[in-house]
Amino acid sequence: MVQAPAQRKLVTLIPGDGIGPEVVRSTQAIIEATGAPIDWEEHPAGASIFKQGLSSGVPRETVESARRTGVVLKGPLETPVGFGEKSANVTLRKLFETYANIRPVRELPGVITPYSGRGIDLVVVRENVEDLYAGIEYMQTPGVAECLKLISRKGCEKIVRMGFEFARSEGRHVVHCATKSNIMKFSEGLLKRTFEEIAPEYPDIESHHIIIDNCAHQLVKLPEQFDVIVTTNMNGDIISDLSSALVGGLGFAPSANIGNDVAIFEAVHGSAPKYAGKNVINPTALILTGVMLLRHLGEEEAAEMVEHAVLLTLESGVKTRDIAAGGPSASTTEYTEAILSHLGERSTKWLVREHHPLQLPRVSRDLALVHPRSRHDIGVDVFIESELQPEVLGPSLEAATEGTVLRLETISNRGTQVYPATGGATTDCIDHWPCRFLLRDLTGDLQEGDLLALLQRVSQEHRWVHVERLPVYDGERGFTKAQGED
Repeated sequence: MVQAPAQRKLVTLIPGDGIGPEVVRSTQAIIEATGAPIDWEEHPAGASIFKQGLSSGVPRETVESARRTGVVLKGPLETPVGFGEKSANVTLRKLFETYANIRPVRELPGVITPYSGRGIDLVVVRENVEDLYAGIEYMQTPGVAECLKLISRKGCEKIVRMGFEFARSEGRHVVHCATKSNIMKFSEGLLKRTFEEIAPEYPDIESHHIIIDNCAHQLVKLPEQFDVIVTTNMNGDIISDLSSALVGGLGFAPSANIGNDVAIFEAVHGSAPKYAGKNVINPTALILTGVMLLRHLGEEEAAEMVEHAVLLTLESGVKTRDIAAGGPSASTTEYTEAILSHLGERSTKWLVREHHPLQLPRVSRDLALVHPRSRHDIGVDVFIESELQPEVLGPSLEAATEGTVLRLETISNRGTQVYPATGGATTDCIDHWPCRFLLRDLTGDLQEGDLLALLQRVSQEHRWVHVERLPVYDGERGFTKAQGED
C-alpha cells in the first residue's frame, strides 16, 4: 500500500531585525533538513516598517498571513527610538490573544554555569496580555504617574489551565503558582484563588502556591525543585529571564506565545544589532523555538530529531563565541552545519522528553465569567491633586459633604492614611490625595446623582483627577484599605 504524502503546513516567517535574519535562516535550514512538510510564507515586521511610518510596526499583509496560517516563526524585532509607538512584539501578541508565553529552561551539555550538573529542567508559563502590560498609564499630576494593573478572572483561568495542560503534555508532575498576593490581595490574589479553585481538576499533578520573591530566591538557591511555574505577566517576564541565566543565558532561551487561534514562536533574546551580519551569533534559542513549533504542528519525529542534534552538537564541544570562554568558537553557519551533521542521531546521555499533544484550554468567550449574587457601592474614592496639607484639605472636604448622603472617611497619600491623623506614621507627602467618601448608611447603594453631586461640590475648590467606586460583592468589600485605616 502506497502511503499518502504528508499534508504540507504553511508557516508565516518573519525574519526580524538585527541578528534576526541570521538565526531565522539557521533554524529554517535545520527544520527543512528534517523533511518536515513545512512551507514558509515570508513577511516583514519591525524596524523597517516603523521607518515607513506605520506606528504598529506590523503591516496588514503580515497580520493577514498570521491569521491565515495560524503559526508564526519570528526573529527578534526592534522598536527603534524615534520611530513607532508600540512594540511590534506586543502588537502581535495582543492582535491574536496569544495569552500564554511558554519559556522552557533546561541545562544543556557543554554550557558551563555555576549550576552545571544540577539537572535544571523547568518551564515558566507566563500570562501574556494583561497585568501591567495592558499599557494603561496616566500622568495623574505632573509629578505622579499611574499604571493600571489589570488581572481578570478569565485571564487567570486560561493561564492556570494552560500551566496544568502543558505539564501533562510533557509528563511533568508539579505546578507552582507564583504571585505577590500577600501584598496585592485583589489583583495577584485573583490568580492565586483561581489556581486553587482549578488545581483539584488535575489530581495527577501536585500543586503549590509560592510568593514570587521567594520563588526568585528559590530559583537561585535550588532551581531543580521546580517543574512548571505559572505566574502573571510582569512576574513571568522577570523570572523567566532569571531562569535562563541559570543555564547559560538568553542564547539558550526559546519561547512560544500560544493562543487559541494563532501561535507565535520566537527566541527570548533581542535583535542585538551590533552583532548583525557578523556571523557570530548563537542561534540555539531560535532553533529550540523551532522544536516547539514542530511539536505544535504535530511533527514530533522532526522535533525530536532537531533536539537530539542540538544536544549532540553541544556534547561534541562545538561552541559559539558567547560560551567559548575565550577558546575556539564556531561561527553561526559552522554551528548550524554541525547540527545538520547530527540530524538522525540520538543522544544517549541527555533526556529528550516524551511529548503528548497539548490540549489548549477552552474558556467561555462570555464577556464576564463572574456573576455575584449581590452587589452595591458603599462609597467612592476621589483622587485629588492639591498642594494643601491634609489638615487643611480634610476640613475643606468635610464641609463639601455637609447635608449629603456621603461623609469623608479618610485621606491617604502614597498608600498611608494621613487624615484623620493617626499619630504613628511619618509620610513624605506628594500632591496626590486619594480621598475616601462613604455612605452615612452603609446598607445603602450609592446613586449616580449623589456621586455627580459630590464631584461637583469637590470641584468648586479642588481638582479631582480620578474616581473609583467602592463596591461590595456578596457581602465582601471589593477594595483595599490604606495603611493605618481601620
